[in-house]
Amino acid sequence: MKAKIDKFLNSWISKKLLVFFVASYGLFWGTLTSSEWCNIAIMYIGTQGAIDAVTRLRGLNNSN
Repeated sequence: MKAKIDKFLNSWISKKLLVFFVASYGLFWGTLTSSEWCNIAIMYIGTQGAIDAVTRLRGLNNSN
């Protein structure tokens, strides 16, 4: 069952983005505080930025 869920999530949406959406839902429904949501948002933005930077660097290195 876990493999099916992972396959579905990988094909439709990244897990980091899913966590961000769930956190946003929690913020608007009052189950998360604004500081908790900010921490999650910062982690999402930071990790996505790092992934993008590494992807670009690897792309540049592979083309040379």
